[in-house]
Amino acid sequence: MSIFMENMIAERLGGKMFGKDTTIYKFEKIKRAKRAAMEANPNIELIDMGVGEPDEMADASVVETLCLEAKKRENRFYSDNGIQEFKDAAAKYMKKRFGVDIDPNTEVNHSIGSKPALAFVPFCLINPGDVALMTVPGYPVSGTITKYLDGEVYNLKLTKENNFLPDLDSIPADILKRAKFLYMNYPNNPTGALAPLSFYEKVVEFAKKNDVAVISDAAYIELTYGEKQPSFLSVPGAKEVGIEIHSLSKSYNMTGWRMAFVCGNEHLVKAFATVKDNNDSGQFIPIQKAAAYALENTALIERITEKYARRLKALAAVLRKHGFFVNEPKGTFYLYFEIPKGTASGKKFESGEQFCDYMIREKYISSVPWDDAGNFLRFTVTFIADTLEEETRIINEIDRRLGEDKFVF
Repeated sequence: MSIFMENMIAERLGGKMFGKDTTIYKFEKIKRAKRAAMEANPNIELIDMGVGEPDEMADASVVETLCLEAKKRENRFYSDNGIQEFKDAAAKYMKKRFGVDIDPNTEVNHSIGSKPALAFVPFCLINPGDVALMTVPGYPVSGTITKYLDGEVYNLKLTKENNFLPDLDSIPADILKRAKFLYMNYPNNPTGALAPLSFYEKVVEFAKKNDVAVISDAAYIELTYGEKQPSFLSVPGAKEVGIEIHSLSKSYNMTGWRMAFVCGNEHLVKAFATVKDNNDSGQFIPIQKAAAYALENTALIERITEKYARRLKALAAVLRKHGFFVNEPKGTFYLYFEIPKGTASGKKFESGEQFCDYMIREKYISSVPWDDAGNFLRFTVTFIADTLEEETRIINEIDRRLGEDKFVF
């Protein structure tokens, strides 16, 4: 039976070789290193700075709204492409928070989280041989699906020298001729960088000149500290060339609720809705109603951003103390920093993966390595700490463990 099915698997997944690849991907390496460290030293606390999910529950008022709506018989049905109440709330939110006018009837549609939205977009745009312009390091979903559809991916590196913005002028002419969409994500995961309006203005001009659609992933747009991140759609002409994807996962602590929306260009939103309608039957109506309540009560975001700002500032100070170069956090809940060359005791690090492994096995601190555009590590501040005292204790413990070695840069 297994041989029969091996011959059935699509080539996009490897065909007969599916499941036989012995390559160990970085997240599996991290899991293995964590298990080994905990087994070797079960009495030492492993501090997880790698989990990119909020550590708290959604606000009690949002949970209560879900509970109330779930008890209503009329909310049991499929929602297909979404209820109007959520679309109206999303349109009002875009106007209130970013000054963007969205028609709730034609320019917005819900998604069961932003990940499916990013997966469905290539189905709307990519034909065999087309190219997706993807920023790296970053979230690869749209690029992965592009390859499934016999398209190609061209990576645009985000470097410290270019303020972690893609260099659009560096794209070769032959790639531009086949490019179908540009994916960008600001505030950026993992770098934490923001994108200024001037860059978005350049993106609109670039898109029009080269017939390239723009996919703006705004999952972290509410998580900024000081300077605000404008919406891509707030730039004149942006709605002509692209869409923006907003998520409630990070800004409202609603990760597992799976609630997001796509808004912007009417034609592309309609195409997205068509693909979506053939893949799912819509998010549970009570979740949409709870999400609508959340979007109408943006004050809920303030306490969340205050916590992340406090943690990011404290952790950045600790890293700088030990010689790491860390930019002042501007957005997301991540710190992204270059690894050291080694330690004074003689250890050498040639990649983010090597340094990550060292941190787990010798410092019992788990993180995520990125080696796409230089050798970097990403710390998150979504570690579980229910009190300020516990938060301070964890950060002080990281300080103590890093202080056991002297790093060479």
